[in-house]
Amino acid sequence: MNKSVILMMLVAVLLGCEQVQQENSSAPDQSSQQQQLSPATQQDIDNIANHLNVSFELLSNHPQQKCQANMSDGLCYEAQLTLTAKQDIYARQWQIYYSQIAPLHNFDSTEFTLKHLNGDLHSLVPNDNFTGFKAGESKVITFRASYWSLAESDMMPNYIVTGNKLTARVIESTRAKIDADTEMEFVPYVKSYTDYQRQMKRTANDATPWLDSLGFYQRNLALGDELADVSKVIIPTPKSVTYPENKGKLSLASGLKIDFGNVAKAEVNVALERLAALGINTRPSGSLVKLNVEPDSKKVIGSYRLIISKRGIEITGVDSAGVFNGLQSLASLYQIGQDFVPYLSVDDQPLYEFRGMLVDVARNFRDKDFIIKLMDQMAAYKLNKLHLHMGEDEGWRLQIPGLPELTEVSSRRCLDFSEQHCLLPQLGAGISPDSSVNGYYTVEDYQEILRAATARHIQVIPSLDMPGHSRAAIKAMAARYQKYSQLEDNDKAEQYLLHDLNDITQYSSVQFYHDNTINACQESSYAFIKKVMSEVQKIHADAGQPLTRYHIGADETAGAWLASPVCQNFIANNDQGVTEMSQLGAYFVERVANMLADMGIEPAAWSDGLEHTHKENMPAVVQANAWDHLPWGAHQRVNELANRNWQVVLSIPDVTYFDFPYEADPKEHGYYWASRRTNTEKVFQFMPENLPAHAEFWLDRQDNPYVADDTIQRDEQGKVIHQPLQQGRTFLGVQGQLWSENVRTDNVAEYKIFPRIIALAERAWHKAKWAVPYNYAGYKYSQNTNIFTEQMQAERDQAWRIFANTIGQKELTKLDLAEVKYRLPTVGAKIAEGKLYANITFPGLTIQYQQNNGSWQQYRGPVAVTGEVQVRAVTSDGSRAGRKMSVVIE
Repeated sequence: MNKSVILMMLVAVLLGCEQVQQENSSAPDQSSQQQQLSPATQQDIDNIANHLNVSFELLSNHPQQKCQANMSDGLCYEAQLTLTAKQDIYARQWQIYYSQIAPLHNFDSTEFTLKHLNGDLHSLVPNDNFTGFKAGESKVITFRASYWSLAESDMMPNYIVTGNKLTARVIESTRAKIDADTEMEFVPYVKSYTDYQRQMKRTANDATPWLDSLGFYQRNLALGDELADVSKVIIPTPKSVTYPENKGKLSLASGLKIDFGNVAKAEVNVALERLAALGINTRPSGSLVKLNVEPDSKKVIGSYRLIISKRGIEITGVDSAGVFNGLQSLASLYQIGQDFVPYLSVDDQPLYEFRGMLVDVARNFRDKDFIIKLMDQMAAYKLNKLHLHMGEDEGWRLQIPGLPELTEVSSRRCLDFSEQHCLLPQLGAGISPDSSVNGYYTVEDYQEILRAATARHIQVIPSLDMPGHSRAAIKAMAARYQKYSQLEDNDKAEQYLLHDLNDITQYSSVQFYHDNTINACQESSYAFIKKVMSEVQKIHADAGQPLTRYHIGADETAGAWLASPVCQNFIANNDQGVTEMSQLGAYFVERVANMLADMGIEPAAWSDGLEHTHKENMPAVVQANAWDHLPWGAHQRVNELANRNWQVVLSIPDVTYFDFPYEADPKEHGYYWASRRTNTEKVFQFMPENLPAHAEFWLDRQDNPYVADDTIQRDEQGKVIHQPLQQGRTFLGVQGQLWSENVRTDNVAEYKIFPRIIALAERAWHKAKWAVPYNYAGYKYSQNTNIFTEQMQAERDQAWRIFANTIGQKELTKLDLAEVKYRLPTVGAKIAEGKLYANITFPGLTIQYQQNNGSWQQYRGPVAVTGEVQVRAVTSDGSRAGRKMSVVIE
């Protein structure tokens, strides 16, 4: 090869290298650009918080081929998070923390890593491939998470962005907002669910209807076209009412003159205050009201007689609670704007001794004013038990003298991974310790609640859940351990420790926590419980309402304790008859129940925590809250507990869980694991004395028929595994539940509770004539049996018509006066031949309509309309509206 050829080759190589260098300088590779991203500064964190738009879109509820097979039965939904930057974001080493009730299965992204951390808390972190955001640029992350998403309220607010040793901020686009018309919270970063097949159905077999305005209209037709006469209606319905032949009326225009007889004014003052709030004051010139207590051992406490005649009003109770209830019945008779009540005679007593409402203030806090306001309405409808749920995974809400860490640490959620100052921000809590979802009752606050309850003839049953659902307590005592360990006071550090420091057990609770179960083998666990219960007992005593019943919770976490050295040693060396880890849950419940009994306190607990206990090891009196799903055989567990002669309180989720939606619609707020549609009518239809009979007219959670077999059943060895209730066995009562995982405001809480609680009170107080009696011989119910006859159905539906009219014409106006933010029902409507026809679940409520986004007008009857038409309900004073619906043309 000659020199000229070699020279030419060298020139070509050099030219090629120069071209490659030019190309590289004009388009740097990904690793080079990554190096250009600087570690995030506080300014970057603030920029991301203020200028990163987050958007969530549900893609499908059944992408099974993409789900993780070993999670949630291989079921998942698929969704997209879209991140759009309004300004440049060229920073690395930042993280986003967000709440998602269903844990992550997997994700698709080259630039971000998603991870489930604990409970509902997840992280989103830019990885080494992250190239930053140009202004206006969007990046899409597709992910799968467990089970389904069927409601827009599934998505939590308050995504948190932070960096190394930087101050965390909430991403503004993820903050919750309040709808100006409904006054309800919503999360604006969630795109509306609009596709029935992809976003409304759980599975191919899901038959749940998504009602439009026409569907609601057709359903409401059963209520008739005319308003019913509700002037003589009392809610809850009395046992017996008679009317005189003259059918007269007593005027209340001049108020009431009270003769207290042998009744202390303090015992009935709250009922008189309610009458005054409705417009009926006490005056010397008013109609005479004679009050009296006449004990009668043959009648249930709270029973009463009410007589209204031309001579005035007489109320006689078997106790002061009975007189109180009689006054509330007078208030129920009264219709605002009509200054009279009919002559009648009422002889009344409750169906159930226990008529309760649970409020979960642990997940998201509700202050004492909310609780007292709620008790006002509970008393109005003769509910007498408040189950106050104050201890959970996400919060501890009661001050306990001597254990300040419980409220100093565990009454607040913020971003502190050490959890020495607050708990992690589960459930979209955000970063502010002063948020309304945080807080606790001081001793004085709680005693004020107790005194208010006593004045309303309500017993407060406190609950601080254990051994599961106890993360808040565990973390508080862990912080106490750290504090005293640093002071080298090991005795105090370990005095109330609730977890085994050397436990490496891996488990997951039903809410996906891996560290929320009190260790059942440590003596310090029981020392803690005794300390807490002693203090709560004293608080009650000092407030004048002795603590006679306490709800343990008794939830346990399957798989906890397996690798705990303390428990392994306990199993190997104990003399308590515990030989297997699977027996520890029952041991814990039995021991705590007897500890309470020794203190003079009756234990209560959830049915799943009680079912493994041995009756002979439990106290004589046990309250069992039965919470199983009807299509999954709830009656079987209920029967087993009742046949133990325990006091069963029906807490059936299908109908008494008020965190569930009113209607099957993605816009309706709430969880839905047992029911997509729990409206007031369904609560009214409940037959608490015969659970299996509901299979004749209710459907499962996918709106398919189910069978409830209440006959004697045996296993292959001939052992009885189910039998009907023993002859004469009954239940102690009924309880409604407001769990609060995604209930962050007082308005949403009241929306959930009201007006369903009125139907709950009806079923707890009054035995419906149309209800199917229980068959102690056993029966197998289905859609093909006909024990609930057509006549019974007709009687029930007519009773519902009167009840619905009473709510619409009388009760909701009273709730307006009390400033209760109840749910306004969705209006039914259609357009036929150019005219709008509308109706509503509660006749008497005001309906409004709107044409082409114009002004809202009151609907008074069929009216000609054009263009796009929407309808909604409004309160009696017009201050608040329900969710609007577009009207379907028939």
